[in-house]
Order: sequence, then C-alpha cells, then structure tokens
Amino acid sequence: MSAILTHDAPVPVPSRLDVRVAGGIVRGVQEGGLLTWRGIPYAAPPVGEYRFRAPRPVLPWDGIRDASTFGRIAPQPYKGQFKGAGPKVPAGEDCLTINVLRPAAPSRKRLGRPVMVFIHGGGYSVGSSQEFAGRGERFVQSGRVVYVSFNYRLGALGYLDFSRYSTPERPLESNLGLRDQVAALRWVRDNIRAFGGNPHNVTVFGESAGGNAVITLMATPSAAGLFARAIAQSPPTNAAFSSALTDGWAAEFLDELRAITEVPGAEPTDPNALLCSAEVADLTRAALVVQSRTPDANPGTFCLVPVVDGDLLPERPLDAFRHGRAHRVPLIIGTNEREGSMFRGRVDILPRSPWRIVSVYDNAPVSSHDAMRAVYSRLPANRSAIDFGGDFVFWYPSVQIGELHSRVAPVYVYRFDIAPRLMHLLGIGATHGLELFALFEQVDAPFARAMSLLGGRAAFIGAGERMRRHWLRFAVTGRPDDSWPTYSESERLTLIIDEEDRIESDPRGERRSVWQSFMPEF
Repeated sequence: MSAILTHDAPVPVPSRLDVRVAGGIVRGVQEGGLLTWRGIPYAAPPVGEYRFRAPRPVLPWDGIRDASTFGRIAPQPYKGQFKGAGPKVPAGEDCLTINVLRPAAPSRKRLGRPVMVFIHGGGYSVGSSQEFAGRGERFVQSGRVVYVSFNYRLGALGYLDFSRYSTPERPLESNLGLRDQVAALRWVRDNIRAFGGNPHNVTVFGESAGGNAVITLMATPSAAGLFARAIAQSPPTNAAFSSALTDGWAAEFLDELRAITEVPGAEPTDPNALLCSAEVADLTRAALVVQSRTPDANPGTFCLVPVVDGDLLPERPLDAFRHGRAHRVPLIIGTNEREGSMFRGRVDILPRSPWRIVSVYDNAPVSSHDAMRAVYSRLPANRSAIDFGGDFVFWYPSVQIGELHSRVAPVYVYRFDIAPRLMHLLGIGATHGLELFALFEQVDAPFARAMSLLGGRAAFIGAGERMRRHWLRFAVTGRPDDSWPTYSESERLTLIIDEEDRIESDPRGERRSVWQSFMPEF
C-alpha cells in the first residue's frame, strides 16, 4: 500500500516527481531515463458497503502520497485454471490503482506525448499491472509515448453478474471490471496532462482478456471519446453473454458459496447478504468451481466475462460492430498462428474435446457441417481439434471484427507466426500469448530463455522490434508503417509477422469462408 508523507515529516522539497492528480499530490521515482508513478488510486476502494458497486470518485488524501511502489493486485487464485500471482504479492479488494511511466526528457510536443494504456489479460481471473507487459519500459524508452497500466476487479468481484440479487437497501451492479476500465480511462483523460501526456491521443491496447476488454470498450457507449485508437491482441471477441446465461452462472456460484460457508441444515443466508459478507478467499474458491465446470457445461463459453446488461453494455460487441455502432477509431487486431495449442491440462477451456466440438456443431447450420469437417481433416490429427478450438474462440471472431469495422474506420489485421524452433518441435508453435515476449522484449525471462535453447532467439527479437515500431507509430499517428496496408473485405490484406514479415491476401481464406457458413449469425 502506498505510504503518505504526513505533515509530521520534514517539509519535502518540491520536485518534478511531485504531480497533482485527482485526490492530491503523488511523488514518483526516477529509474534511469524514465520517470514512474505507481499505485495511484483512480477510484475509491470498492470495499465494505461498496463491494459489487460501480467505482466511485477517488478519496482525497493529505500531504504527498508515495507513488514508488505498485498497489495491491486484485484478489485471485494462485492455482486455478490460470496461474495467478504468488501469495507474497499484496492483494486485496482495495485494488483500483493506476501506474504512469514516461521519459525523463521533457516532451517537445506542445500537446504532450501520445498515451498508450495497456489492459492486462488473464481470463478476467488473474493478472495485474505488475506483470512485464504492464510495465512497458521498452515502449517508453523510445521517447515517444507515456505508458499507463492499471488493475481492475477480477473473478467473482468483477465478472459475475449478481445484479438480480439487488435490494433497495443494498444495490448490486453488473460489469464491475468493465466499469473499472472506463473509470481508469476517465482518470487518464482528466489527469494525464500533468504527466506530459496528451489526453486527446490515447491508444488503448491489451491481449487475451485485455484484448476482449478493448473490443468491449469499443462497444461501450460511456467509453466514447476516452481513446483515439485501439489494439486488440488475440481477443476472444465474442466473450460477452446475455443475462439469461450469466444469471445461471451467478446462481451456480451462490450454491457453491453456500456449500463452502454455511453450516449444513442451517437456514440459507439471503443471497445479497451472503455475497456482501463472504470472505474474499471463499468468493475465489467458489468462482474456481464454476470456472472449471463451464467448458463442459457450456462449450465455447467462459463464465467470467462482460454481460450484455442493457445498461453499461447495451448489446453484444459483435452486434455493435455489425451495425456500425462501435466507436469509429482506427483498430489493429490480430491473433497468433496456433492460438489453441497452449490450452491443455488445467487450462483446457476451449471446445477441443469430441463432446465440446459436437456441442458447437449442434448450434451451426447442418448444411455447413461437412465443409467444416473437411477443412480441419486436412490438418494432422493431433492438430485438428486444437486448431478448431483456437479458431472458434480467437481467430475467426477477430477476422470478423476486422471485416465489420473496416466498413467504418481504418483496420490493420495481423497474424503472429514466428516461434523459436523448440516451440515447433513441441507441437506448440506460435501459441496464445507468445507475441508478448517479443513485443515487450522479454527474451531473458525463464520461459523465453528455455524456448530459445535450440535457436531462433535473434529472429524472435527482430520480429518483436518490428511489431513494437508498428504499435508505436500507430499510437503516434493513427497508422502503422506504410508497409502494412489497411484491411478491406475485398482484399483482406494481412500482415504476417515471421522471420521476414510479409503481406498476404485473405490467409486461410477457405477456412474463413467455411466459418462464415458455419456461424452465419455469429
């Protein structure tokens, strides 16, 4: 928790690291050629009577708030479907904090530097702004941007919809994680100029659940005007469901929470009271049970997602894009070549088992079944189900979003193909999340070092450098390098990021055409 320099301490010397923001003054630190402020509240703590409520304005503080360390991360499981932060990382419901990183050199731009706001992934279950992607040093070292990352509520506290259990005395609101993201972007709009950033030139970007957040924000009316461009990396773009489905998950969650917390035979606690009084650890345990069941009970879905509540999110993001109602900002969107190959073992959440695939087929026109079976039967047997699941959740929905949005705004579509040799030998290839190690140049992380043991390190670093240049130029100007053309329904020109980048027209076109017949109302 960030400390407050009180009036009892010696009077601090004014510093360029002291910045006034909503709530008071924060003091950052200089690290080499970078200035950083961490753990700044962007909303009041959502605790006590404000659990399951929309974020409220920041509570002011006296004196100068120490902003040298990260704030608490959102409560999350360490061992579950996804691996969360270790038990030594401070976590708690009071987690709504934001971080700002900028070059130490003053900006020559009259309006300030462009701003890049990163939304972390983790299945809306785990993750935080402390991870390497949230830190963003390589982007800021370019001298071109101010970098922002933040924490938002996860799991049951952020992504299960309990609004049906509201009472006049104790309202419960929906889409709390999404509301947090809107609140963080409003904080950027209102405060980033004090850090040398341009509030009118904000690029929001994220990967996986963070990519889904970007797409969802583009369809959230209250986020209008809060960002000028968007980048969605490997987004499960269709992961926003109706209350008819999410209500069932909320009810199932309450059953599990009762089983964990209540004495057998005792009178059941009122749902509202149970939710508001339960220990955080019990909320996390109950959510893990529901998460683990969902892939088989509702193949192709995930229970921790935004809900189409008719209020904050009035319609499915896909429908907003289909009808031109998404925010008309330039968009980069793409996926990795083998998105589904990492979803094995405890993270086996995609529709890749026979039962799950049959369930997906049952919701598709019968006339499309043979063509779908044919296009995947041409793949090696150990790849067909894996790639079907990855294409269903990540690739095809992303292509469709690119297609729809290209009708109203500039779109740039990519596919990340490069992977070190060991990844190919293991049958994994360019899997989900791999591009983060290249984009943020994390090649010395233990996983990245291991995957480069048999070669490919230099080419992987080079691909990341080119990718980062595209992202930076897009954030500054609204378009990547001129070598990357805009996407259109007629040509479908796509950047393939590999040892040598190339442009392909409609890559996997036959597969895309089959998916269009298989999911015509997707």
